[in-house]
Amino acid sequence: MSDAHLLAIILRTGGSGRSAVDIALELLSTFGSLRKLEHAPVKDICSIKGLGRAKAAQLKAALELGRRGCKEQAPKGPCFSNGKDVFDYFHPRLSGLRKEVFCCALLDVKNRLMQEVRVSEGSLTSSLIHPREAFLCAVKESAASVIFVHNHPSGDPSPSRDDIAITGRLQQAGEMIGIKVLDHIIIGDGQYASMLEQGHLQAGRQ
Repeated sequence: MSDAHLLAIILRTGGSGRSAVDIALELLSTFGSLRKLEHAPVKDICSIKGLGRAKAAQLKAALELGRRGCKEQAPKGPCFSNGKDVFDYFHPRLSGLRKEVFCCALLDVKNRLMQEVRVSEGSLTSSLIHPREAFLCAVKESAASVIFVHNHPSGDPSPSRDDIAITGRLQQAGEMIGIKVLDHIIIGDGQYASMLEQGHLQAGRQ
């Protein structure tokens, strides 16, 4: 929605025979931008036909909330420096599940977790992971790198042929779009397997 329509939603109703959108458009025209409107005195906002002190206060409050929201920093996630770090984080989330769940950990330039995304559910042997779905959120969120994680309901984290093949496909896809694949971790019953540590994923190729 445009700035005018967002302001109109805050105003809810118009006044003096004018619609909320009409008033919002005049606000933007008079003050020039949302930032300037935010810092405008209430008396200047009330000079707009159809606006009283109550609606001016609503506008000021909404703009202040937006400013405070921009200042808030998202909580920082854990930093993954090795396979054990990944296992410690994901084991409580994936252990004991009856289905294979394939996840993607989105990381920033310092290998700190930005977001975890569940890519798919089901056996990797029957439903192979497509790189498009695997990297979709990583591209959207501008992740610097990713670590893929999935569980083996059997409890044995030993990689299958499909696991190894999927890892290779994902690393190739990451190279093409400029997102590093740091590792692919398989979670088992109290133990894990790292594709990087086992040599199935080549470090430093990207």
